[in-house]
Amino acid sequence: MKRSSKPRNPPSRSDDDGKSSLADKIRILIADDHTTVLAGLASIIGMQPDMLVVAEAANGRQAVDLWRKQRPDVTLLDLRMPMLDGVGVIDEIRKEDTSARIIMLTTYDTDNEIYRAIKAGAKGYLLKDARREELLDCIRKVNRGETCIPQALVEKLAAGMSSETLTGRELGVLTLLARGKSNKEIGANLFISETTVKGHLRNIFTKLNVLSRTEAITVANRRGLVQL
Repeated sequence: MKRSSKPRNPPSRSDDDGKSSLADKIRILIADDHTTVLAGLASIIGMQPDMLVVAEAANGRQAVDLWRKQRPDVTLLDLRMPMLDGVGVIDEIRKEDTSARIIMLTTYDTDNEIYRAIKAGAKGYLLKDARREELLDCIRKVNRGETCIPQALVEKLAAGMSSETLTGRELGVLTLLARGKSNKEIGANLFISETTVKGHLRNIFTKLNVLSRTEAITVANRRGLVQL
């Protein structure tokens, strides 16, 4: 059963006990379709004296709706969610506020996934196996207007961008190739000849620096160009 996605009512402001007042706290929206992950993140963040979880969403569409209601300081998003993925959420939010501070927290570290998120406007990109202190530090940095991408992911992104980009048609051929389609079947699906398919495959092999269909699929999957 999915965790109920409801805005959290902020506590009344009080400075008597010396703790951070509501106005001082970083207001955070969390979106993840895995109940255990969502609860864990809310618990970790909720224990920080300078942070406040204002809403939790179990899918991308709820994330957008709750963002509109709460206007959080920082939004923490999973990449792949039902109804609307993380990149789609960023696109919708940034249509209304280009300065929105969003962190992508995911298990996917392919250069294509990182590129899509950063291009969409994410200010941070972390993997879910990041240390608790790293996550909290990232939230604080992004709230201050800084970017937060671990060096290892920056290097992976740079390596991917340094290689030649596949065209839309080549990606289409590659996707069908990953589904086990023959050249004839790929041609039929895309309404092109087998000769044209072979030409696209040659270009794909060259751009991915591979020698076989199997190797092309493996490299494409590792880079996030196809999903097996």
